[in-house]
Amino acid sequence: MAAVVSISRPGIAPLEAPRLAHYLAVGLIAGAIIALQIAVMRVFAVGSWSHFGSLVVSLAMLGFSLSSVVIFAGKDWFDRHWQGAATVALLLIGPLAVGANLVAQTVPFNAIFLVSDPQQKWRLLANFLLYLLPFLAGAFFLGIVFLKSRTAFGRVYFADLTGSGLAGLVVLASLYLFAPETIIVVPLLLWAAGSLLWFAAFGAWKSVVAGAVVAALSIAAYLMLPGLTGIPDIAVSQYKGVAYARNFPDGKRIYRSVSPFGDLQVYASSYMHFAPGLSDNAAFGMPEVPANTYVGMYRDGDGPEGIMRNLAPAEQVYFRYLPMHYPYVIKQKPKTFVVQFGGGISTQAALNAGSTSVTVAESNPMTLRAFRDSVLRDVTGNILAEPRIKVIDYDGRLFLANTAERYDVIDLSLADSVGLSNPGGFAISEKYAYTREAMLSYMHALADGGVLSITLWNKEEPPKSVLKLYSTVAEAAKTFDRQGAANDIFAVSSYLSTTTVLFKRGGFTEAEIKTLRDYTKSMSWEEVYYPGIVYDGSGAQKVLDDYRASIFGSGQNATLTQPADASAPANPDCDPTAPADPTLDACADAGADAGPQVLPATALQRMTWHALLTGGWEKLANDYVFDARALSNDQPYFAAYVKVADLPRTLDRLDLFQDDWGYLLIWATLGIACITAASLVLLPVIFGWRVVFSRSRGKLGTILYFACLGLGYIMVEVGLISRFTVALANPTVSASVLISSMLVFSGLGSLFAERIFDRARTLLPVVLLTVCVLLLVYGFYLSPVLDRIGAYPYAVRLLLCFLLVSPPAFLMGMPMATAMTWLARLGKEHLFVWAWGINGCFSVIGSAAVPIVATSFGLSAVLQWAAMAYFLAIPAFFAVLLPSKAPALRVVPA
Repeated sequence: MAAVVSISRPGIAPLEAPRLAHYLAVGLIAGAIIALQIAVMRVFAVGSWSHFGSLVVSLAMLGFSLSSVVIFAGKDWFDRHWQGAATVALLLIGPLAVGANLVAQTVPFNAIFLVSDPQQKWRLLANFLLYLLPFLAGAFFLGIVFLKSRTAFGRVYFADLTGSGLAGLVVLASLYLFAPETIIVVPLLLWAAGSLLWFAAFGAWKSVVAGAVVAALSIAAYLMLPGLTGIPDIAVSQYKGVAYARNFPDGKRIYRSVSPFGDLQVYASSYMHFAPGLSDNAAFGMPEVPANTYVGMYRDGDGPEGIMRNLAPAEQVYFRYLPMHYPYVIKQKPKTFVVQFGGGISTQAALNAGSTSVTVAESNPMTLRAFRDSVLRDVTGNILAEPRIKVIDYDGRLFLANTAERYDVIDLSLADSVGLSNPGGFAISEKYAYTREAMLSYMHALADGGVLSITLWNKEEPPKSVLKLYSTVAEAAKTFDRQGAANDIFAVSSYLSTTTVLFKRGGFTEAEIKTLRDYTKSMSWEEVYYPGIVYDGSGAQKVLDDYRASIFGSGQNATLTQPADASAPANPDCDPTAPADPTLDACADAGADAGPQVLPATALQRMTWHALLTGGWEKLANDYVFDARALSNDQPYFAAYVKVADLPRTLDRLDLFQDDWGYLLIWATLGIACITAASLVLLPVIFGWRVVFSRSRGKLGTILYFACLGLGYIMVEVGLISRFTVALANPTVSASVLISSMLVFSGLGSLFAERIFDRARTLLPVVLLTVCVLLLVYGFYLSPVLDRIGAYPYAVRLLLCFLLVSPPAFLMGMPMATAMTWLARLGKEHLFVWAWGINGCFSVIGSAAVPIVATSFGLSAVLQWAAMAYFLAIPAFFAVLLPSKAPALRVVPA
């Protein structure tokens, strides 16, 4: 009897049977890498803007891809010298993390000038390359471990995923203890523990001592070098709100608290003025505008959110000049609900207007904690202790969707008090408080005759976010009251300041309309819609054409569409051949009777309301230069204003899109990711074709399989982070919980996969199909489930969200472990390394594609695309199982 054995090149014995210490060490090192990802995201969020931090995930995946290519090219060398290579890579993780972070603070970049200043692009590239280094070292270590323990891959992969997931929870808890400038201590400690355990598992006691010394020096350097060298712990962009507060001559920080909900700081200064939408008439109508009215609250450096001091009775007329006073003009002694407490201005306005009760919602527990601190109690007069106030400690949107209470006034005033048009902080982020579904919840929670008041920043020219708000409110109003929606709306704006929209359940009476119009005139604000408004649409197309010409015109032939009548009196300021500029349209009224001057932005807002409520909105939205689609829970973005069809036209005029750089950067990142991934996939094919790929069957199927797994997994992970923000109210918490849950349950799935290895041809396609079905179900039904979860106490929300993702995550851990084990069994050792790299490459592409898919098609589409990827992996899996064409065989007597 004889046995058939595959000939392979002998080398140092791999980790065929790792011990418990090896598994624990791998888990700690993998945990250190995921902890470093979260820590660097926090550094980016505080120092510049969180969108760059989200690209850290791509950096980590890129590190794994690069390392796999190098290991592939030098597989024989790594087979012989794996212990030394692993030791060097392991010892470098900590020093590289410390050095990269320190040097990165010396080359800060200003995201606002990425387009106009070429140097900023190189600074950003330098930051990315620096932070790539520790991830690359970690990827080399794990890659070598996977290579040498390929027959036990499922268990090592379990240790990798589970360690990463549990580390996410460790980082989440540590955010209560460590400020952003010291948070990298956490991954350093995990790395130190993992390194010492790894060396001890081999009995390499000299390496244990060396590892302890390197770890101690790294942690000491991280904590001490900034002070010794004068390099800041975190170089904060000069355009972050907190940078202005720190530069005021008398600026003083009076409060600070750190947590997973952010780094919350409060500054006081006599130079600090925060008057959101304050009427210019306040200077004339008040004997004296109150001095030192505000202190500024900053979250991760973004702000300020104004916290108003307790005004004396004689000063309280000040509230009348703020737009959040609007509903109280027609509602006396109302029962009021404030959707987001924020800095408390809307709450103070409600109290000042005589509300009999004020229910305030605030989903950030650190904000409530700050207002209950003695420092802010003194500033605000202990506003939360006011007997008329009731506090809801979770999202007001979710409370109103699930309560039987009804309110006379519901206020959503500047819920994002920094401004939705802030370039950087709000480029791609979910705004669930402003969606169509949220508006319907507010409308249903109104008592008969109740008023919903929404005030939003109006700082853009051409208008963008305000048009999205208008279309969202109009869609909700027509759903709520299809016949009477036109009578339910009253809207005003102040140019480059704020806009306010009122919705009244049951419609406004003529007396109320007159009262509101008189108040508007007394404040010198602009009416953009009220029931019965006379609308003249004769110049509508010209306004739309001029706005498009101001962005995409040639600069030479972009003229006004309606030139002045030749017989009209000459206007010395009018040049009909000049490029159209709707903000400086000297020709707009040439030849016409002198009348009230209407700014193009105001005219656009009026035509928007007319089209929304009487018909023609679809045509107007198509003709307008920017995307003005309504927000929904599936697409909750004040972002992606540039239409996809217009993207190529932005390349020669990027300076006009500096407030949309976040969206454009995502497209650029996707392009770079695709090019990089293609290069990393093709290089092994080119240089290893004759040695490896000419003998391997199912090459294209193997590429497709691991590409689908990488793309599908990361799209689920990143897409669900955005979804879970609905219930968890904070992106950092959402990311930590979601990543931890995904990795822990995927790790358990990879361990369970050992039971199906021998029957993989039959069972794994069933697993992949089940994943596909689950993702489609989650895409359609997850949103209402998360809405319900969001109303529970926070600890319960954390547990439920952690468990909710477990079914798909458990199954998604099986395909990778099963396929990698079969590559090892079939002797496809080079493909084993290469497949891991392909998975990483397409993870980079997937993480960049998620925000584009979400803004263009919706968050449910992200899960649908991921489901398609897993479906395509089903036929591709059979290519993985194909043996090599001509394995070298020898007969061994049994």
